[in-house]
Amino acid sequence: MLRIISIFCFVLLSLHSISQTSQTLRGSVIDNASNKPIAFASIVILNTNPLIGTTTDASGNFSIANVPVGRYNLNVTYVGYEPTIIREVVVSSAKQTFVTIQLREKSTRLDEIVIIPRVNKEQPLNAMATVSARMLSVEEAKRYAGGFDDPARLTTSFAGIAGNTGDNGIIVRGNAPKFLQWKMEGIEIPAPNHFGDLQSFGGGLFTALSSQMLANSDFFTGAFPAEYNNGLSGVFDIALKKGNNEKTERTIQAGIIGMETSQEGPFKKGSRSSYIYNYRYSTLGMLASLLPEDASSIKFQDLSFKLNFPTKKTGVFSVWGIGLIDAAKSKVKTDSLEWKYLNDKENNDIKQFMGALGVSNKYFFKNDAYLKTALAVTSNGTQWSAQKLNPFLKLVPQSNIEFANSNIVLSSFINRRFNSKHTNKTGILITGMMYDLLLNKSFSENSPPKEIVNSNGFSSLLSAYSSSTIKLTDKLLMNVGINGQIFTLNNHYTLEPRLGIKYQLSQKQSLGLGYGLHSRLENINYYFNNSLITDEKQVNKNLDFTKSNHFVFSYDWNVSELIHLKIEPYYQQLFSVPVITNSSFSFLNLQSDWFFSEKLQNTGIGRNYGVDFTFEKYMSKEYYYMLTGSLFESKYKGGDGVWRDTRYNRNYVFNFLIGKEWQIGKSNQNILSINTRVTYQGGNRYSPINNLVSNSSKDVVFDESKAFSKQFDPALNVHFTASYRINKSKNSQEIALKIINLTRQPDYNGFKYNLIENRVDVDKPAIIIPNLTYKIEF
Repeated sequence: MLRIISIFCFVLLSLHSISQTSQTLRGSVIDNASNKPIAFASIVILNTNPLIGTTTDASGNFSIANVPVGRYNLNVTYVGYEPTIIREVVVSSAKQTFVTIQLREKSTRLDEIVIIPRVNKEQPLNAMATVSARMLSVEEAKRYAGGFDDPARLTTSFAGIAGNTGDNGIIVRGNAPKFLQWKMEGIEIPAPNHFGDLQSFGGGLFTALSSQMLANSDFFTGAFPAEYNNGLSGVFDIALKKGNNEKTERTIQAGIIGMETSQEGPFKKGSRSSYIYNYRYSTLGMLASLLPEDASSIKFQDLSFKLNFPTKKTGVFSVWGIGLIDAAKSKVKTDSLEWKYLNDKENNDIKQFMGALGVSNKYFFKNDAYLKTALAVTSNGTQWSAQKLNPFLKLVPQSNIEFANSNIVLSSFINRRFNSKHTNKTGILITGMMYDLLLNKSFSENSPPKEIVNSNGFSSLLSAYSSSTIKLTDKLLMNVGINGQIFTLNNHYTLEPRLGIKYQLSQKQSLGLGYGLHSRLENINYYFNNSLITDEKQVNKNLDFTKSNHFVFSYDWNVSELIHLKIEPYYQQLFSVPVITNSSFSFLNLQSDWFFSEKLQNTGIGRNYGVDFTFEKYMSKEYYYMLTGSLFESKYKGGDGVWRDTRYNRNYVFNFLIGKEWQIGKSNQNILSINTRVTYQGGNRYSPINNLVSNSSKDVVFDESKAFSKQFDPALNVHFTASYRINKSKNSQEIALKIINLTRQPDYNGFKYNLIENRVDVDKPAIIIPNLTYKIEF
């Protein structure tokens, strides 16, 4: 680690530039309700002397040339609309900066009230979101420590969200990561995580989406709008950026973890069409000494892209995609003296893939309406074979997973702005599911693997929704809608009302109230598992949706122009949860059991309640800070009717983020940035160990009659990022050092049986993940 830091300092001191540098700032201004461009809107860069500004053209586009490199705030105004301040827009020398700005129409007359500019950072992109929503900006994704160019890890700095070091699973308000819905360009996709679903369902190592491809996106932690179906805890609604349609720009990055290359530009000079792509190849071999055993065998790569084709008469077409391929192996130890844990006697060969490919069209009508239609194919699969040594030191099959799932998704909605007080969005979602599943496992040392799942076929999830934003008065806004869906495999359906109310107490303070009924299907393999107790086939084919009522209250206060406070108490009532009769087991606690083989019934319940808060100072005078916190309880009742803590009931999570920038060089064109994040959170829950039975069976056996009555120690994690950017006239170079878990705080992964000492050991690897990178943009 000291060697990595020394290299960073040496390269930082070696870089030098003295030339005056500037770049073009471009963008578009649109109506947030109808998405129509706003012509002749005024854009002024606030922190320049003299002030620099322009107006949008007839197509709502603007361009400001020769903007000196640096960080700026934009003031955007237009008659009849609320003025808006766009904060923390970064201008660098190598690439043009492009921003999309949404303006909200005023419902008051100019002589009735003095309008204070609205700051974009506290507002989600989705105009129909009332509570528990935050925009994840591109600028934050590149700046915040602990993000590691991974949007999933970045979200754990937000209020109400917990995470781990060893995986990027997103725990929203005490719910398991598997209950989060991932969307990209309006389409639900499998969780785009490298080595996903291995340690925890819904979690992986890193996401396949680079910050080079990320546009401003929304993250929801509860009571989300009616357009979102099949999500129980939250929704990560990811948008991909459009490529530059004026000039070709390239990025090459190399680091300890791997290399990355991206390019964007027009298809031909003068064309309005554009492309952008990003490719990464990575191996963790260089970090083998800092990571768990066999980590050096981990290899992964991913590709993402977006093509954009505006037309004169048929709207805007886009083609987008994302894909990943992963591989890892672990080898058996042939010397019996080295058999410390059961996995030392196993061979594992893991291959995974995930992909999504979509085409969409956005067509504008003349009556303040637009129609957006998308057709996509998504796919994900896991091939995981494990062999173990038998008493005769011969490798025999231990388990096998051959999981392949492909979906065809059609999404279409029409958005209509009827007037300044009413906007409606109505649409459908049709998902055709194709699956090919084979899972088997040996449950004792001398028995052959037993078949858990062996099925292939087709089913579908059909959904329709309608949602409206209604301005009841100048100060009172209501978002109301309904979502219905049906799972054709067993014809279970849901009707889910959604309601959000926002009351503007003053120009700086508002109250919000949100309610929503939400539901989610389980992983497809659980509907086809066989019971090894009764030998019944596909015992859970009639499994219903898991459901939850979300209630959220919100208080929002712009303390000053630079400081923002948000407080959200919430209550979630979970029901129709799959459980096992007369057992403490509940799917609310399911972590990574591929080989589940029991019969379930939807009689379990749960409840999550707590309060989230965010206190944030925006970037000014070249520094920022943010404090987020969550105090919560997460309880469940299994098939035995006893209330218990859930696995994810950590009780509290606190984050403190702070960063500082220095503009240096002869013309202040270079930027030195240091950011850190400190996280303190309670530990996951676990069940007590039955040591007598564990010693007898040489494996970890839990006392499930006291399920999750124990808790691991609290964790204090420190993440660190330092970067130095050199802005030259024709390129920009950056060297960065990013470290996850700088203090090597242990991650509690569970327990392993120690075959040498005849005891149960806590599995708590102290993982530190550093990445020293060099990036050039030109």
